[in-house]
Amino acid sequence: MASPDKQKKRAQRAKTKAKQNRMGKPKVQANVVHPILANPFINDPFDDVELDLSTFDFKDIEENGFDPAHFDDLFQAMKAGEGISLLALCLVFLQYPVLELVVAEESQEAATDFMMGLLIVYRGIFHDEDEDAAITWIGSEAFQSAYNEASNILQKKNARF
Repeated sequence: MASPDKQKKRAQRAKTKAKQNRMGKPKVQANVVHPILANPFINDPFDDVELDLSTFDFKDIEENGFDPAHFDDLFQAMKAGEGISLLALCLVFLQYPVLELVVAEESQEAATDFMMGLLIVYRGIFHDEDEDAAITWIGSEAFQSAYNEASNILQKKNARF
């Protein structure tokens, strides 16, 4: 059973969400930034995923690596995004809350290494690629272009709120 504090937080989130549903959500203006954001899965892919960021230990990952099973929600969302487009995959990837936390709190080098690790594992799982093939894909013009565009779209989207 969850602690009383956690139960209280869940109840508050449920109350807020129920109120939003009753009031009717305002039309998201983000699709003005880019049409792909009209897809709610791409616009907010982890809205329904419960992540406890307080238990995330980046130092442990740096020292021991990460278990891909802990990032299954990310990898599944990336796969679904890839089914739409490479840009959608990049948008989903960049909105992952754990990734946002790492980018905000860790050095640029550590954050880049973590991101590369996630992308390499993703390619290994869903495309049966080894590390060299995954790195080649990450360095490709197509991926770099989609990644940069996704980054720009999210900067514009976040500037609106």
